[in-house]
Amino acid sequence: MSPQPPAPINFTGRARALASRSWKVFLVNWHLGFTAFGGPPVHFRIFNDKFVQKTKWIDEQVYQELFSVSQALSGPGSTKMLYCINLIQDGFLAAVFSFLLWSLPGAIGMYALAVGVSKIDETLPRPVYALLSGLNAGTVGVIALAAVELSEKAITDRLTRILVFLGATAGMLYNALWYFPILMLASGIATLVHDLRWMHQPISAIVGFGTSLKGKLIRAWPFGKWPGSTSDANNDNNAAVQGRRNSADDEENIEMSSVAKATATASSSSGARPRAGQQSQLSDLPVTEQEASTSSSTAESEPRIIPSEFRLDFSWKIGTAIVACFFATFVAVMVTRGVFPNPPGLPLLYHLFVNMYLAGTIIFGGGPVVIPLLREYVVAEGWVNPRDFLIGLALIQAFPGPNFNFAVFLGALTAIGSGNNPVAGAVLAWVGIFSPGLILVHGTMGIWSAVRSKRWVKAVLRGVNASAVGLIYTAVYRIWCVGYIDEGFQYGKSLGADPWWVVVTATSYVGGRWFKLKAPVAIILGAIMGLIRYGVVLKPATASNTAGDNRDDRRGADATQNSRNLQQSLARSSVTGAFDGFAS
Repeated sequence: MSPQPPAPINFTGRARALASRSWKVFLVNWHLGFTAFGGPPVHFRIFNDKFVQKTKWIDEQVYQELFSVSQALSGPGSTKMLYCINLIQDGFLAAVFSFLLWSLPGAIGMYALAVGVSKIDETLPRPVYALLSGLNAGTVGVIALAAVELSEKAITDRLTRILVFLGATAGMLYNALWYFPILMLASGIATLVHDLRWMHQPISAIVGFGTSLKGKLIRAWPFGKWPGSTSDANNDNNAAVQGRRNSADDEENIEMSSVAKATATASSSSGARPRAGQQSQLSDLPVTEQEASTSSSTAESEPRIIPSEFRLDFSWKIGTAIVACFFATFVAVMVTRGVFPNPPGLPLLYHLFVNMYLAGTIIFGGGPVVIPLLREYVVAEGWVNPRDFLIGLALIQAFPGPNFNFAVFLGALTAIGSGNNPVAGAVLAWVGIFSPGLILVHGTMGIWSAVRSKRWVKAVLRGVNASAVGLIYTAVYRIWCVGYIDEGFQYGKSLGADPWWVVVTATSYVGGRWFKLKAPVAIILGAIMGLIRYGVVLKPATASNTAGDNRDDRRGADATQNSRNLQQSLARSSVTGAFDGFAS
């Protein structure tokens, strides 16, 4: 029997299916690039409402997993999360399409603003500075609100509460490229040790040893009562023996807990309700954020079952290969950067691309962390002046989409300042800063699909998630420190330097927290309040100073004229006196 010829490929059907999926992705994602104001913390809140509550593309557990993965890897956090959500839903092409819909509107806007900023004078009008400061103050309030709301999801027990606090305070106290991933890694290890109870038996052994040692000291004490005790030695000895028994009971309870949990799991699967004793054993460890909201915390003894619609048809081997290829290209780019220094070694635009590629690879913590590093890579190089950098910083806070679009603004200004095509500079900067994070997260998702159901992974993610939320408070602090801009200072000033900006920030926060004010409205309200401050405080003061300067100028002119008249009079007197003396 002759072999059957292969069936012809139905290109028309595939094209229709691709068009249908692309249209679905467009309908769900198109508006995010125009309406997602407020930076990554607000973006995460928007994504939860959009993809968990409304479209049901992912559940709350997958959302928390993707949040932790996005924060644990370098690059733009909210962009990586949106990419992963669409990757799970419709595959690679849908993920790329959603990224373009998400990033391009803000990137095009920042490019246009860069061209405009390059043509303005050295000093901006005072109302513009007031407007930009108001935008920054309003944005700080929106990000602070997002941090509080994310904390409510990330905090599931006392340990995660401590990790959120430590992540926030540690990030405020110190700032380095290696510091943030180390904080998140340490937090993941802490929850891993806690959830798997690795330290419970050693601690119980130490407590038992201490109790036993105290009993021996009490029995050997030759001076009657033990110091500080209200009972005699025999009672203290009995208490020590009872303490040892309690310690032994604690160890037995720890060993029996796993048996009780397994029994409770079997009972729940068969429809029987667990007894009260079993229920108390199940309340030791946190499992998910949703379960933590209804009970204090529960232990998870079995791996999580991942729904089929939330699984990636993606091999971990391919993911590992993608990550390895990325690091190979990164090494090649860095070696080239070191061998060929700044022009005339290689074109300036190549060094711009390399600096952005490096920034996108080593930045952890998302958009707010990228600001000081980009200042080092662009302003310190002399490509962009500090004033333009500060203007762009204020504008990107008020723009929708990812904060990493700030690189487009800087790339265009760099190209304009060096006589190159601004479009080329903007595109190279955009590709350079976004591509590392997207490539890494795409490869990591392949590895993630193989390990995500493991219990130890779940435990690590609880800590990473808590620490990442804490770092959002660090972002609030960083923007707060440089949000107030004026012509008198080039590098920004703390918003706390003027009580008005504190009021603007508080208004933005309270409006969103208590009156459900949307992030774009809160930011625009901050800009309006900035202009109000200019009209009420700065403009009258400027007019008064101008009038005073005019009066001083008139007084100076009058004094100069009087001096000249006096000098002329003295000169005439001297000439007349000399002539009279000569005549005589």
